[in-house]
Amino acid sequence: MDVPIPLWFEIASIVAMVAVIGFDLVLAYRRPHIPSSRESGIWIAFYVGLALIFAVLLFVVSGVTPATQFVAGWLTEYSLSIDNLFVFVIIMARFAVPRTIQQEVLMVGIIIALVLRLIFILLGVALIDNFGWIFYFFGAFLIYTAIRQIATHGKEDDEDSEGRMIGFLRKHIRITPGFDGAHLTTRVNGQRMLTPVLLVFVALGATDLIFALDSIPAIFGITQDAFLVFAANVFALMGLRQLYFLLGALINRLAYLAYGIAAILIFIGVKLVFHALHTNEVPFINGGNPVEWAPEISTLASLLFIIVAMGVAIVASLIKMRLDGRREESGAS
Repeated sequence: MDVPIPLWFEIASIVAMVAVIGFDLVLAYRRPHIPSSRESGIWIAFYVGLALIFAVLLFVVSGVTPATQFVAGWLTEYSLSIDNLFVFVIIMARFAVPRTIQQEVLMVGIIIALVLRLIFILLGVALIDNFGWIFYFFGAFLIYTAIRQIATHGKEDDEDSEGRMIGFLRKHIRITPGFDGAHLTTRVNGQRMLTPVLLVFVALGATDLIFALDSIPAIFGITQDAFLVFAANVFALMGLRQLYFLLGALINRLAYLAYGIAAILIFIGVKLVFHALHTNEVPFINGGNPVEWAPEISTLASLLFIIVAMGVAIVASLIKMRLDGRREESGAS
């Protein structure tokens, strides 16, 4: 039988999660290097294992529903974080960030993402508590985001807000043409100047802001428990740095991954709209009364859909990669 998550468990979990993130940050700065595939794989397995252990502990202290909600939310956020890596790869290439300092730069980007998501979680909880109709907005926004992702997949928008911000900074701030390690500032001819690391941080921060706008409504479609939402986001960001190095060269070749993520966003968006109809308070919809036909999609159904959607997208992408490789071989011969 499910019971509320104990306060002591929430406090202990937050302390442990902050400690792990802090350890990863220190490790990135004290050992700047390019992680091997083996090293990255071991760390990713470690962080995935931590998430699964956390789910088991949740099941023990609170029951099956919170544990299932966490796993579904974690997988959703993890899939969106993988999508985030597409943009990280582009940013690193655009600014020609040396691979030896990418580990440190990525870790700062992840910290920025964590802070932004915490802010959006607190705002989301406040909105949900005071405005039940916000689920209509969240649902519509996710469906719109999914459709836009499909429509713009594989295309770069050179006129994005990120580009305009960076252009403004380059025009009004003296920035060195090259990097000085991961230092934010350096001395040139005796004068203290900023390095391109600042521009990379701005680009990563703008990207994190955009993805936070997507990810927080998505997980609120699975659970409205602020602790579970926060935990799912933290565990999804753990190991993202290592995942970048493991999948950096591969991720742009996963042709159907964006479609799998879009399918998840549409599914959760529809689920949010159904939930809003089920608890309807909007006067011009059914006179402000709940819509009886609107179904409540269970967390287990959401979890299964997320796993299947990501699995199909990844397998289809790998099959396409293999077929393309065979065509290239046959063409060369």
